[in-house]
Amino acid sequence: MNFISLKLSRSGPVATVALNRPDVRNAFDEVLIAELTQAFQSLAADGTVRAAILTGSGDIFCSGADVNWLKRSAHFTESQNKDDALRMSLMFRAIDECPKPVIGRINGHSFGGGMGLIACCDVAVAVETARFAFSEVKLGIVPGVISAYVLPKIGAAAARRYFLTGETFEAKEARRLGLVHDIVSADGLDAAVSSIAGALLKNGPRAVATAKELIPHVLSTSRPEAIEYTASLIARVRVSEEGQEGLGAFLEKRKPTWIP
Repeated sequence: MNFISLKLSRSGPVATVALNRPDVRNAFDEVLIAELTQAFQSLAADGTVRAAILTGSGDIFCSGADVNWLKRSAHFTESQNKDDALRMSLMFRAIDECPKPVIGRINGHSFGGGMGLIACCDVAVAVETARFAFSEVKLGIVPGVISAYVLPKIGAAAARRYFLTGETFEAKEARRLGLVHDIVSADGLDAAVSSIAGALLKNGPRAVATAKELIPHVLSTSRPEAIEYTASLIARVRVSEEGQEGLGAFLEKRKPTWIP
C-alpha cells in the first residue's frame, strides 16, 4: 500500500503509522485525512496486526490544519464544509473504533486536529517537551469535529477552559487531563512505547478488541442494560475458543498460544 502523506511499516504483529509531512509540521490536508482513514481501515481488517502505533515524522506530532487546506476551505460553501468535516470525522472514527489497540507515540507538539488524534489513541505516551493546544478559537473557528472524541477523554470542565482559551499547556497538564498516560524523555520514548506494545501482545487479541468495544458501550447505556450486556458478554467470551485457551493455559501453567 503506497501513501503520499504517511508511512506505514510493520515489525511483526505491530504496525506503525507515521504522519509524514514534516515540511508542514505534519499538518492535515485532504490527502492525509483520506490516507489515515484508509490505513486504519486496512489495519482493522488485517488479522495479522495486533497493535498499531500512531506517531509523527520529525520532531512534531501534528500541528493541526495545513494553511493551504484552510485557504481552500475558505472558499467552500457551508454544504462543502460539512462534507469536508464529515470526512475528517470518519478518519477519527476509523482510529477510535479500530479493533486493534492504538498507541500514541507523541513525539512532539500537537495542536488543533492533532489533539483529536491523541484522543483516539487507547494509550498515549508523550515526550516531556511536547506542548498541546486546542488552538481552533485563535483562528475564529471551533474544535467541532474533534470534540466527539476529545470530550470523553478530558471531560467538560477541562474543555470549558482549554476549548475557549486556546492556551498552550505542557505534557504534565495533558497527563492530568487524561489526554496522555505517560511522559518520558525523548531518549526513552521508543522504549516506553515498546513496553506497552509488549504488554498488549501478552493478551488475547479478541479479548483486547472486545474489552475496547465494551468501554463506550457500557458508558452509553443505562445500568440495567449494562448489567445484561456485560453478563451476556462474559458468558460468550468464556466459552469462546480464545477464552477456553486462556483459562486452560492458566490452569495448566503454560503460555497461551497467542504470546509470540
